Amino acid sequence: MNKKKRTKASIMLAILLLLTSFSSCQNKETTTDLPVISDNGFAEYQEVAVDIKPAVKDYQVAQGLSNVTNREHFSFSDEAQKLLIKNGFVVVPYPVREFFTTYELNRYDNTPNFITTDAMLHNYHLYFNYLLRTLEKDSLRGELNSLTQSMLTKSQSQYQALKETEWENAAKRNVAFFAVAAKLLDPKSDIPALVNEEVKQELQLIVDHQENFYPSPVMNMGDADDVLTETFNEDYTQYIPRGHYAKSYELKTYFQAMMWYGRMNFRVSNEDETKSAVLMARLFDQDDYGHWNNIYEPTNFFVGQSDDLGINQYTSLLQKVYGKNPSLKEVTEEASNWKALFAQIQNLDPPAINSMPIFNKDIQPDREKTIKGFRFMGQRFTLDASIFQNLVYRQVEENAAGELRMLPKALDIPAAMGSQEAYDILKDMGETSYKNYPENMKNIQQKMKAMEVTDRTQNLYGAWLYMLTPLTEEKGKGYPSFMQNQAWNRKQLETYISSFTELKHDTVLYAKQIYAEMGGGGEELDDRGYVEPNPVVYGRLAALTKMTADGLQSRELLDEQTREGLNELEELALQLKTISEKELAQKPLSSAEYDLIRSFGGQLEHFWLEAFKDQGVDSPSAVGENPAALITDIATDPNGWVLEEGTGFVNDIYVVVPVEGSLRIAKGAVYSYYEFAWPSNDRLTDAKWKEMLETEENPAAPDWTKSYTAPMITSP
Repeated sequence: MNKKKRTKASIMLAILLLLTSFSSCQNKETTTDLPVISDNGFAEYQEVAVDIKPAVKDYQVAQGLSNVTNREHFSFSDEAQKLLIKNGFVVVPYPVREFFTTYELNRYDNTPNFITTDAMLHNYHLYFNYLLRTLEKDSLRGELNSLTQSMLTKSQSQYQALKETEWENAAKRNVAFFAVAAKLLDPKSDIPALVNEEVKQELQLIVDHQENFYPSPVMNMGDADDVLTETFNEDYTQYIPRGHYAKSYELKTYFQAMMWYGRMNFRVSNEDETKSAVLMARLFDQDDYGHWNNIYEPTNFFVGQSDDLGINQYTSLLQKVYGKNPSLKEVTEEASNWKALFAQIQNLDPPAINSMPIFNKDIQPDREKTIKGFRFMGQRFTLDASIFQNLVYRQVEENAAGELRMLPKALDIPAAMGSQEAYDILKDMGETSYKNYPENMKNIQQKMKAMEVTDRTQNLYGAWLYMLTPLTEEKGKGYPSFMQNQAWNRKQLETYISSFTELKHDTVLYAKQIYAEMGGGGEELDDRGYVEPNPVVYGRLAALTKMTADGLQSRELLDEQTREGLNELEELALQLKTISEKELAQKPLSSAEYDLIRSFGGQLEHFWLEAFKDQGVDSPSAVGENPAALITDIATDPNGWVLEEGTGFVNDIYVVVPVEGSLRIAKGAVYSYYEFAWPSNDRLTDAKWKEMLETEENPAAPDWTKSYTAPMITSP
């Protein structure tokens, strides 16, 4: 085993050991060789050194803003001014559609810029989402179609060879399984006559996407036993195309086919379903594996490894029990070997995350037995989903009122990463009162502290979460006064979970859920601005951006123009890191650095245009149809509800900052955040959420954001 393979194996082992309380895992017939399993990486995460020496002298904002040099430039409501004086900052709701708009407006009226962490995190989301959707459109969809057509054709031949044997139903199920995917990808695809009825029923359930706990016609094929707990039930509301997949026919159909492959679970506890899985593994040849791996490895780089058993594990066991290239006859007729294989499959690790609807523990007490199985293209293990899994029913039990915690809160994640403020808010909301919640949270926090950076940054998804961790830390002496209060701690949490929402939005298909022009004019004023001093976040953003570019370029999945854009984003993050370090150390900024702060809006606009060029957007005027606001569901309550996480229109933030020995107000752009339960058969799309925001039918922002939010104009 080479060094890279040993490293990868040891890292996966470390994660599994650290999360043991979470419990985790992941051919053409005749004598065609079984595929050689690939084990290739993309790019490694390289930490950027940060020099933090906080030395900013404490300051207070005087009543009436009398010690603020540019106070006459602004007109605040009484409520907003009180918060600005008390906390040193205030967030003002404002219906701006994108971050760059705020900074360009500042440029025109000579308002000092306050460059926010929010704006830079949003910038990375734009690129991440662009890279993923263009990869899916230009490459992955074609690979998926080729793989599906090959498997459908060969599964029909395999069925003919197994007719009138004990394996006939398992082979027939596979024909139906691939026929569903083929029809989703291409409505003109023919459905084999032998499975026509089951496939049409399945497709109708997917198209209607209304049922959240309903027997699957395909997966239950041949099931003569009407045993409630043995029936395979599916949540068909998961097939509602959302995120960026709702924007085009190609992505909608890709989404539904991949959701089908990622959710259908050939349960280890069911021998006939396991036969189907083994037949699939035997059907794979090197070409099929090439198509499969060309989908799996890039999405692994973006999101992470599968949380379920799959082709790799079953192929390895086939070879172990039957030899290198067993024929179909050997696999299906050697009873002793089948018995041995079936027994060894039972010993494989279960998934860490349950993503299928099951009954409660009184009816199905052994959850691992119920959910463990083979998935053709399994959805991915993510750290946040594992955290959520351990903070909802069954891992936590009833509270004093007899209620069950069926849905988590996004604040669970920063609390698990060590945020005392997040935990205190959860406590005030009554979320920590469920039996076992405090103990489970403490256990998770200890495991998070023990995880190495290499374990946290194996893919872009994990590195994104790692980038957000500094936002859970309270800022102490030596930081600007506006950062040294509870209100700022809460503002950081809103930034954290808004960026987290963008991450969940971008990866909604892959990550498992448990059951987010230059210009100027006017009078010359001193408009020197300020960068929110979060140098660790900017350093990690630079490292994440470099990892993104290097990984995709290593597989020739990156064009020159996009590589240049990522290089520019990395360089901007490094420049903001340097400026933040200088601000904290009380070192003067150069004129070039002040110019960079002034020009921030134009740079954001450039990045925004790059991120939407695949959709024909070539002007900032298109921002109305492509706003920053987005929505995603991150967890499902089988009783018919999902937890929606949304970012709304971009808010303004006004901050009193020290510049060259005097105080001034600088203005920037920040996220607005929403969380609410919503019917699962109406999982929200970005378009519907945008409509709700524009008609003001959206739910209110969380109460805990009120300590730093106020309207700019006093209501009559």
